Amino acid sequence: MPIHEWELKPEELREVCSAAQMGFETTDDLEIRPEPVMAQYRAMHALEIGLGMKDPDFNLFVSGLARSGRTEMIKAHVERLAAQEETPPDYVYVFNFKEPEKPRALRLPTGMGKTLRNDVDELINTLKVQLPEVFESEDYSNRREALVNQFTRERNNILKDLDEQATAEGFILNISQAGMMIFPGREGKPLTEEEIKALSDAEREELRQKSTALHTEMNEALRKIRKMEKEFQLSEKKLDQDVALFVVGHLIEELIEKYQQHPAVTDYLKQLEEDILKNVDDLKRRPGAPQPFPFPAPEPSFVQYQVNVFVDNSETKGAPVIVEHNPTYPNLFGSIERRAQFGALLTDFTLIHPGALHRANGGYLIINALDLLKWYYSYEALKRTLKERVIKIEDLGEQLGLITTKSLRPEPIPLHLKVILIGSPWIYQLLYNYDEDFHKHFKIKADFDWIMKRTPHHLERLISFVRSYTHKEGLPPLHNTAVARLVEYASEMVGHKYKLTLQVQELADIIKEANFWASKNGHTIIHGDDMEKAVSEKIFRSDLFEEKMQDYIQEGMLFIETSGSVVGQINGLSVYMLGDYAFARPSRITATVSLGKEGVVAIERESKLSGNIHTKGVMILSSFLRSRFAKDKPLTLSAHLTFEQSYGMVDGDSASAAELIALLSCLAEAPLAQNIAMTGSVSQRGEFQPIGGVNWKVEGFYKVCKARGLDGGQGVIIPKSNVQELMLRQEVVDSVRAGLFHVWAVSSVDEALEILTGLPAGAPLPEGGFPPDTLNARVDQKLRFMMETARKLMKEEEGKKGDE
Repeated sequence: MPIHEWELKPEELREVCSAAQMGFETTDDLEIRPEPVMAQYRAMHALEIGLGMKDPDFNLFVSGLARSGRTEMIKAHVERLAAQEETPPDYVYVFNFKEPEKPRALRLPTGMGKTLRNDVDELINTLKVQLPEVFESEDYSNRREALVNQFTRERNNILKDLDEQATAEGFILNISQAGMMIFPGREGKPLTEEEIKALSDAEREELRQKSTALHTEMNEALRKIRKMEKEFQLSEKKLDQDVALFVVGHLIEELIEKYQQHPAVTDYLKQLEEDILKNVDDLKRRPGAPQPFPFPAPEPSFVQYQVNVFVDNSETKGAPVIVEHNPTYPNLFGSIERRAQFGALLTDFTLIHPGALHRANGGYLIINALDLLKWYYSYEALKRTLKERVIKIEDLGEQLGLITTKSLRPEPIPLHLKVILIGSPWIYQLLYNYDEDFHKHFKIKADFDWIMKRTPHHLERLISFVRSYTHKEGLPPLHNTAVARLVEYASEMVGHKYKLTLQVQELADIIKEANFWASKNGHTIIHGDDMEKAVSEKIFRSDLFEEKMQDYIQEGMLFIETSGSVVGQINGLSVYMLGDYAFARPSRITATVSLGKEGVVAIERESKLSGNIHTKGVMILSSFLRSRFAKDKPLTLSAHLTFEQSYGMVDGDSASAAELIALLSCLAEAPLAQNIAMTGSVSQRGEFQPIGGVNWKVEGFYKVCKARGLDGGQGVIIPKSNVQELMLRQEVVDSVRAGLFHVWAVSSVDEALEILTGLPAGAPLPEGGFPPDTLNARVDQKLRFMMETARKLMKEEEGKKGDE
C-alpha cells in the first residue's frame, strides 16, 4: 500500500475554531450571566446530595485538579444555597459566678448578642458613675452616721455600766487598743503589789471574788459588744446593698423583663445582681481616686460583668459560608488570649476569640485539604469535633505540655454545620486508604472533571464564562478572533481536538496576559494576535530546558539522525514533564541481534534504569516474535535493545513499537529511514495502541527537523487511535500543508515498517510463511537460518566431545 494512504491531511492535525461563526463581534455584545458551572454534572449532583442531607456525618470532599476554579465554584454554589437558609443564632460568653474558670455560653436569637452587650455595658457605666456618687452623697453619710452613732451609743452604755460596777466594787476599768482590763484600785489609782501583799488573807479572798465576778461581767459585756459589731456590720452592708439596689436594681429588673423569653439570660442577670451586692464594698470606690501609699488597693473591676459577643450573625444573610485559607488550630477552634500584667500572663473570658468553626456554625465551612493536613492537630481536632458534635475551645499549648498554668474551660458550643474539604484525587485516596476515621465523617465525594467535550453547548458555556470573567475583573472585551484562539488553546491544554480544559484558572490567566499585550499594542479590545502573543510568550518563559536540548542536538552532543537510512536504528520520542511545561525530543533506539538463547534483552532493564511498564513492553516484543515467527521453529536469538545516550530512568511503553521495528530491521537487514520518528505502544499481535503526549512528540521531532532544514521527507508515525487527540501548533500544520513535513497514522507494525523501509511487509499466508521478497519473509528466513546454524553448531560441539 502506498505510504500516502496512511498520511494525514492538514485538516486532521488541528481542530480550528472559526471566529466568523461566533455570532458576535466582541464579548460586549453578549449578555452577562452568572458564571456557569461548566460540565461538572457529576460533581454538582454529588453536591446537591451532600448539602441536602442534614446528617452531620455526611460532610463532603471535593476532588479535582488544582487551578480548575473548584474553590470559587463551590463557594459560589454554596452561597446561593445558603442565602435561602435560616440565619443561625448568636453566641455570647459571660462570667460564670459559680465556677469562674468555666465561662458560660449563651445562645441568643440572631442579632441579640450585640443588644445584650450594649444593655450590660450601659449597666456597667451606670455602676461606674452613679454608684460612687450615691455613696458619697449626704443622705448616705447621714444614714451611715446614724448607724454608727447608734452602735457607739449602745457600746458606750455597756462600757459605762461596766465601769460604774467596777468602781462600786473598788476596781478600775481600763480600755485601750490592746484590750479591756479590770484591776483593783483605791481612790482612782491601781493598788501596787506591796499594797496587795499588805492586805489580810480575808481581804485578799474578798478582792479575788469581786475580781472574778467583774471579769465575768466584762466578758459578757465584750460578747454583747461583739454581737453589736456584727449586727452593725450587717446593718451597714444592708444599707450599702439597699443603696446599690436603688442605683441599679430597677435597671436589672428592666433587663430581666426585656429578656424574660430567654431563661439563660435572666438567670445570668440575677446572678450578676447578686454579685454586685456581694462586692459592693469594692465597687463603690471611685475609679482613679487617690490610694494609700505604698500599698494601694486595686481599682474596682467590672470585667466580670461584661458580655463577650462571641459569634455575631446580625449582619449575616442566610447561613454563613466561611472559607478558611489558613486552618491552624487557633484559626479553626478559637483561642484564649493572655495579657501581661506585672510580669505575669493573665486571661479572662473576654479574651476568648472564635475560630472558623464558630463563625461557620449553622452553615458551611470550606477548607483546602492539603492546607489542613499541614496542621496535624487541626485535622485530628476537626475529626474529634465532628464526632462529638460540639466545639471546644482548648489551649493547644496546654495540650502539648508547653503551658502548665491553669487556664479557662469555656462551655462547649453545639456543632451544626457542613464541612467541605477540597483537594486533589490522590489526597482523597490517601486519606480514604490510611485514615480509618476519614470515611466516617466525609461520606460524600464530589469529583470535579478536568476536561469536557467540545460541543456547541460547552462552547457556549465557555464563552459565557469569558464574558462574566472580563466583566468581573474590569478587563476589555475579547474580539471573536481572540475567543476563537482561546477555544483552541483550551483544546491544546488537554491535547485533544474534540475536548476542552476545565482548568478555568489557566484560561483566566491567559486572558489577563492577552490584555497585557493588547495594552502594549494600544488595543482597546483584545484581538486574536494578542491572544496568540500571550500563548507564545507563556511557552517562551518555560521552554529554556527544551531549547538547551535542541542546542545539544544541533551541536552533535546528542546523536540524532534526520536523514539517510540505518539498519536497526530508529528515532523514538520521549516526553519531559517540567511542572508548568512539557515537551518531547527524539531518542535514538538501536537494536542488535546474534545467535543465543537470551531472547530480547533491554539494556535499560539489565542496568536497572527501566521501569515496570517499559519492562512489560519489552516482554511483549518477545511474545510478538513467538506468535508470528515461532510456530514452526524455536527462537534462537539474543537481541539487545537500548536508548542511546539515556542516563536516567526509562519507563512507559510508548516506545515499544519503535523497539520492535528496530529489532525487525536487524533481522530483515532492512534499513530504516532516519528522517522519520515514531511513537506507539504495540500489542502481542502487532497492533498499534494509543499513547500519551502525541502532540508534544510530533512537535518535538518537527523542531529538530526544522532546525536542520525541512526537506519534504521528514515526519512522524503515530497510532491511528491518537488522531483524535491531534491539536498541533499552526506552524506544524502549515508545514504539512506545504509538503515540508508529514504525519502518518498507522494501526499495525506492518504499516509502520512499510513507511520506514519502503518495502512491503507481507501478510501471513494461509499455508504458513509469508510472501517472498517481503520484510516478514526476510525476518522469517533469518530466524530459520539462525535456528539451523545453532543446530549445526550444537552438533559440531557434540561431535568434538565424542571424539575426546
